[in-house]
Amino acid sequence: MTTLLRSRTQPGYEPRHRWVVLAVGVGAQAAFSAMFSGIPVAGVAMRSGYHLSTEALGLVLACLGLGVAASDIVWGLLTDRFGDRRVLLTGLTSTGALLAVMAAAVTPSDGAGVALLALCLAIAGALGGSVNGASGRAVMTWFGEGERGFAMSIRQTAIPVGGAVGVALLPWLAASYGFRAAYAVPAAFCLLAAAATWRWLHEPTPPTSPATAPATAPTTPQPSPLRRWDVWRLALAGALLTVPQFAVLSFTAIFLHDVKHEGTTLASLTIVIAQLGGGAARIWTGRRTDRTGTRRTHIRAIGALAGIAMAGAAVLTGAPTPLTVTALAIGGILANSWHGVAYTEIAAMAGADRAGTALGLLGTTLFATGFLTPLLIPLVIAHTSWATVWALAAVASLLAIPLSPGETRRAHGDVRAR
Repeated sequence: MTTLLRSRTQPGYEPRHRWVVLAVGVGAQAAFSAMFSGIPVAGVAMRSGYHLSTEALGLVLACLGLGVAASDIVWGLLTDRFGDRRVLLTGLTSTGALLAVMAAAVTPSDGAGVALLALCLAIAGALGGSVNGASGRAVMTWFGEGERGFAMSIRQTAIPVGGAVGVALLPWLAASYGFRAAYAVPAAFCLLAAAATWRWLHEPTPPTSPATAPATAPTTPQPSPLRRWDVWRLALAGALLTVPQFAVLSFTAIFLHDVKHEGTTLASLTIVIAQLGGGAARIWTGRRTDRTGTRRTHIRAIGALAGIAMAGAAVLTGAPTPLTVTALAIGGILANSWHGVAYTEIAAMAGADRAGTALGLLGTTLFATGFLTPLLIPLVIAHTSWATVWALAAVASLLAIPLSPGETRRAHGDVRAR
């Protein structure tokens, strides 16, 4: 009788609910990414609307990445301690609320200056960074090793897909309706994602049979990911691979406007292609590495290909616009293609009970690069050229190859969900 009452008052969540959890994680990542990717592409409108210099614009855009970098490890530790649901609800709700405040009071017509805009974007990044570790740990909890890379790659694909939505919407909203609309729309996205999290993101029901549930966590204590050099190597390699991603994302619009005298339409199209193509590549690599177990090899291969593509962009800087744009789009696709595999691998290295911390470490290194790259690019342009910018992005990609740890033999299911 007690069991019957419990089943009526506490709904069970069977293994098939994992796809609903994945959908919630995808929605959360996409909501944050629409803001994170869309605002930089609105840089031309932001520069004129807020009366910013290119250097000031770089600082403002860099603050988004700084906020995530400063908070990601903290969010990861909190996720391991308090669970995915609480952290996602807190982060998404507060991010949506902040963006709503920005729509109401931090627009050019409100007289907002560089300092207030930079502060708000830094806080938005810090609050939104909760999505990275929390949604990733939810995937680790619900999915087993045989499909975890595929699931994590789908979740990571939400970043370029959500980013593509933001890139398509926010510059147009900013130019046509002003920054109140450009901030209000991503605020609504975040609040809708928070509502979906509250309704559908739950812990799995304890398994009744080994065949239907994720495997249990290792019984032996695992060292903290923060004390493992192999985990740090992968996180730092990811940081280097992020350089071309943020270079293309943050400054393609400025490059095409200032050098090629093109409008935002071509820039938005280039970045949308890079985002969607990178998303498709994430899913393919996730599925393939679930079967082959060669995640680290794929990360190294993507580093080599991204380096070649960005070197091509450097060589073709002065070429006709279609050639330059093609090189940047290919470089952007490759720079967006490795994240699902890297997030899966670093979480697997740490184990499910420490996955939040490991994912937070990777997020910190990636978004620290996301802070530094937009900050440094204007300095490089001022003293050298755009060709140097793309060449340095190529060098960063190539340096990631030896830094990334090599493959090790692993038994199937060696890293298990709790």
